[in-house]
Amino acid sequence: MLKLLGAMLILLSGTLFGFYQASLLARRPKQIAELIRSLQRLETEIVYGFTPLPEALASTGRSCSTPAGRLFLRAAEELRRAEGRSVQMIWRESVSEEWRNTAMKMQEREVFLQIGSTLGLTDKEDQVKHLRLAASQLQTESDNAREEQQRYERMWKSLGVLMGALVVILMY
Repeated sequence: MLKLLGAMLILLSGTLFGFYQASLLARRPKQIAELIRSLQRLETEIVYGFTPLPEALASTGRSCSTPAGRLFLRAAEELRRAEGRSVQMIWRESVSEEWRNTAMKMQEREVFLQIGSTLGLTDKEDQVKHLRLAASQLQTESDNAREEQQRYERMWKSLGVLMGALVVILMY
């Protein structure tokens, strides 16, 4: 009886692991799309609202409840109490701290870090160009993420069940 319970737990844990990996693949395109919308919102705040950067970042962060929104909120909070740090340094720190809460990969992180090098330093037209460039690069990554999701999501679900079954078989 105890062996049967252990086998069921192993099978369940393998299955859950596979479904977790599949959910990461499913969340990534959604989070990238939310990041693109956030960048477009930030562009609107900068161009049409003439909003100062901390308020623009806070407004952008409040408009979405995903990890991307928390990233913008953290950057806005840190900018308000800058303590002599540059916008680029604050942006990098915020991205480094909040990125682990996302399902996105290093490619998206690098694109997002590049945005910080122009925020607050250049005129609004140049910032808009960089925001649009980042949005188009993220769109390419979103397309790649959707392809990857379609290719590997079912595989991870099946692989999780099969890994659990293999461990159970090897134990007996």
